[in-house]
Amino acid sequence: MKTALVILAEGFEEIEAVAVIDILRRADVGCTVAAQHDGKFVTGKTGIQIVADELLDNVRDKTFDLLVFPGGPGTRHLRKDPSVLDLARRHAESGQFLAAICAAPTVLFQAGLLHGRKYTGHPSVANQMPGMIHGPAVVLDDKLITSRGAGTAVAFALKLVEVLCGRSKSAEIRKAICV
Repeated sequence: MKTALVILAEGFEEIEAVAVIDILRRADVGCTVAAQHDGKFVTGKTGIQIVADELLDNVRDKTFDLLVFPGGPGTRHLRKDPSVLDLARRHAESGQFLAAICAAPTVLFQAGLLHGRKYTGHPSVANQMPGMIHGPAVVLDDKLITSRGAGTAVAFALKLVEVLCGRSKSAEIRKAICV
């Protein structure tokens, strides 16, 4: 079974997190949701609370096939956390997939993982990430998957399923959810 870790910080973008979690779980990916802070209840940008499966501290030393960063204003907390940046670097160095949507590619930029790579993100963070590609909803560069924002969350999640489980599984889910 493929595994994924979705990290939530206070102020995460709800659509980006829930779409990814839901679609990965539909694909039978072992998807763990981890709260960056001390409690399992994490409040998103619009006030929706999600109960995480784990605290990030409890899974920090594990390696997953995919590490996912939803966007939103909560990415500021992730960028300031050296242990989150180290986790991203460790996953990249071990050849695992990294995925970030909306403002979250700034976390990977802060970790030094976007140099020489093709990536996209939300237009509001373009000035923080020189070289960001504008236009495509989802950009795949080897083991790096990035996307623009809440409106591209389903396309992003389906691409994650494709890279982890194959095109046929992604197509199966795409059909089931009427995309």
